[in-house]
Amino acid sequence: MPTPPAASSACPASDLTDPWLRGVAANPGAPAEVLLRLLDPAAGAARQLLCEERSLPDEVVDALLVHPEAKVRRSLARNPHVSPVHRGRLAEDPDVVVRSGVVFGPRPRPRQPCPLPDDVLVTTLTTEYPGETQLLMFGEMAQELIASHQMPPSFQYRMRVHANPVLRGLATGVWHRLTAEERQALLTDPDPDIRKSAEFFVGLADPAGPGAVLPGPGHYRWLVLGSYALSDAVLEKALSDAEFRWSVAGNPYAPPHAVARLARDADPEVRERVAARADLDPAVWAELAEDSHERVRTRARIQPLPRTQAECRAVDHETGEGAHDCLCPILEPHTEPEPDWYRACAESGEVMLRLAAAKCPTLPADLVARLAQDPHEEVRHRLASWHPLAPAETVLAAFVARPRQRPHLLMQSRLPRTGLSRLLDHQDPEVRALAAADPTLRQPPVELLTDPDDRVRRAAAANPRFTGDALEALLHDPATAEGAAANPGLPAARLHALLDLAGLPR
Repeated sequence: MPTPPAASSACPASDLTDPWLRGVAANPGAPAEVLLRLLDPAAGAARQLLCEERSLPDEVVDALLVHPEAKVRRSLARNPHVSPVHRGRLAEDPDVVVRSGVVFGPRPRPRQPCPLPDDVLVTTLTTEYPGETQLLMFGEMAQELIASHQMPPSFQYRMRVHANPVLRGLATGVWHRLTAEERQALLTDPDPDIRKSAEFFVGLADPAGPGAVLPGPGHYRWLVLGSYALSDAVLEKALSDAEFRWSVAGNPYAPPHAVARLARDADPEVRERVAARADLDPAVWAELAEDSHERVRTRARIQPLPRTQAECRAVDHETGEGAHDCLCPILEPHTEPEPDWYRACAESGEVMLRLAAAKCPTLPADLVARLAQDPHEEVRHRLASWHPLAPAETVLAAFVARPRQRPHLLMQSRLPRTGLSRLLDHQDPEVRALAAADPTLRQPPVELLTDPDDRVRRAAAANPRFTGDALEALLHDPATAEGAAANPGLPAARLHALLDLAGLPR
């Protein structure tokens, strides 16, 4: 085995305490008995790393759930690597700050959220704690649970028949999913607050409702112009103002005569938005398909009529600026196009449709294999970031090419961790770090122990190809001590010894 570079000078064990603690806290091979020692307050920042930033054995999770310090339990509530079932056990924690940690959800928010179990959501939203100052009221809790994607639309839909009116009212938030009969049941609900909420959504489609008056400047004005049925007076004012026409062009309640007028607007961005509507008259669509502006023509042409709103939304996402670097959460489908539409998109000659298909996580294996060989690089990268069956090499290529997607991809089992020797000298340090950790390298990555990037040095020192005296040398070098302490090849006895040297009680 090649010998690691010698440390520049001897380093007292006391100076290595913090790197050792951080390394052991991150060590994927550390047994529960070792990790439990890091729950001592003397572990400092390493304790927070353990509680918030890594997956944990069940024995450690159980200890954290009953830890006497609320801040430790709250750290567990925010850990994105811990299952919702475990985090949900803190929904009835005696400390309001811990319970709020469950509501706010993991940090950073995972790209592919895992909703809390139904019983946890019910407990969180309905349990009262008399005499205690609440950090969040019911509406605030519901909004935070929705924003963190821990309360999915399907839960809100299921609550439409719940005995508790507080929960039943959540169903109005998924009004678009409800059948006519389900909407009518909410409109005639015994609870006046539910009836009022349901009536608001009915009013959105009524020109005499909230859209009867144009609000003053601000966010609400744009919400009304783009989402509410508009009175004749407000509509005419909006059509006569160049600042407002783009919003109206996407308004689902815009009447046909307004849509036809906007289809001839001088601004190509307005015409392009009209071309993306699902309710186009065939004559208007044909006119836009021959538009003088290429983007307008393309938007009309790639989706011949008939088309649904869900299909249009799926394509619109691919035409937006920065769509290739989208970090949108991968949510449960609730208003998705039909599977056959995605299949047709995957086989289409239009790259925008293939991009839309690549984002469908239920696309069958045969079409996944087809898109993994797509001539358009972005289709392959999109598939890697969204589909659970994307081939390993496709995922690796996306990791190399798309830095913003890396945190999400690093949490996926599909990302290769072996066979990466060709990337050891890659110009990007994050890529070198991935390769440096490869346990199947023919030789330990000695040359990366002196890499200018500390992430690469840590990954190299943590490579299990380093053993014995070589690993001991790395443990006593300040430049590599943290990575070496995270080396999964260290036996439990040596990890305990490091914690002994750091002064942590057994």
